[in-house]
Amino acid sequence: MSQAPETKEGPVVTPVRVVIALCLVAPFVAMLWVGSYAKTDPVVIGIPFFYWYQMLWVLISTLLTMVAYKLWQRDQRARSASKGGASW
Repeated sequence: MSQAPETKEGPVVTPVRVVIALCLVAPFVAMLWVGSYAKTDPVVIGIPFFYWYQMLWVLISTLLTMVAYKLWQRDQRARSASKGGASW
């Protein structure tokens, strides 16, 4: 029987991928921990904390997702270049 050639790839879990995972998990943790924001004070421009905190996380989530995407692209380009393939 023929054996498949061994491919030498880097580790699947890299520090960059851990940062990507943290960027994607942070909004979920922040929103699922309701006890941390289930209050009305402080009020900002007449909006209770409960509401503006959640709206702030919409913006933070967007930024974190964008950072995760850019890191993922850079990681994929680096892996592709290390294999000798063309980068996209």
